[in-house]
Amino acid sequence: MITVKGISEYNQEFNTAITIGTFDGVHIGHQKIIERLIKKAHKLNLKSTVLTFFPHPRMILQQESDVKLLNTIYEKTKILQKSGLDVLIVHPFTKEFSRLSATEFVRDLLVNSLQAKQIIIGYDHRFGRNRDANITDLISFGNTFDFEVEEISAQEIDDVSVSSTKIRRALENGAIKTANKYLGYKYMLTGVVSKGKGLGRTIDYPTANIKIKEDYKLIPMNGVYLVQSSIDNMTIYGMMNIGFNPTVDGSEKSIEVHFFDFNKNLYDKTLQIDIIDRLRDEKKFNSLDELKEQLKKDQLNSLRIINTL
Repeated sequence: MITVKGISEYNQEFNTAITIGTFDGVHIGHQKIIERLIKKAHKLNLKSTVLTFFPHPRMILQQESDVKLLNTIYEKTKILQKSGLDVLIVHPFTKEFSRLSATEFVRDLLVNSLQAKQIIIGYDHRFGRNRDANITDLISFGNTFDFEVEEISAQEIDDVSVSSTKIRRALENGAIKTANKYLGYKYMLTGVVSKGKGLGRTIDYPTANIKIKEDYKLIPMNGVYLVQSSIDNMTIYGMMNIGFNPTVDGSEKSIEVHFFDFNKNLYDKTLQIDIIDRLRDEKKFNSLDELKEQLKKDQLNSLRIINTL
């Protein structure tokens, strides 16, 4: 897959089949649309292309809105790479870009720059300045500029939006298995391992402190989770705590992972943490010994779940 940062950077000389959207989460609804795009592109000898935007349009147009996204751009790219897609274009969304007329967007960008011959889009898709053009207008542009439009039905679009809403709600409520079902993969957190306070090591449960730089990334509900990560090409399981470490009067929210049977130095490494299940709420214990006893129980519970995977 070719990844391009912005339409102006795109300089390929082949015709494309395109779908357009934010595709946050690249969940099972999105995956169906992308599968259809890839099949159609193969059939017509076109390059399957996703045009997406960053920052999320709501971050620019509704600045008071605290948008939380299911994927960082890095994560979204990684997921799409596995789909068989030919081209991913991540176009910078700016106020200037939002002011392009529908004609400018279609003629200058989709047709002249991206050589679109097939566009697969939702029935309710709106585009151009003030979002004043719709799929009927796009079909009309297709007649003018020689491309075909395939409409994604109302039910399919509803499935996509319902999935996104359900995934966000599930994560905010700690229902990780529900979120994973709608995603079609394990919800991931990607961050750099940084030095923490080292308290875990004093009770034989050393942790990797995960720092996520993207403040727009949706973090699941506080609690203890069973997770896995690929480290040195090996799948390593562990327990992750999201929260404030109330037993030691923590004041800052942190994400810490204890990996089972693993003692390599991970400082400054970027890790992808895949979340498998939620074990329990975060709670305050009367002593570090009590906390240690609970962590032993959590580990036994984790191993039972791992054995069922």
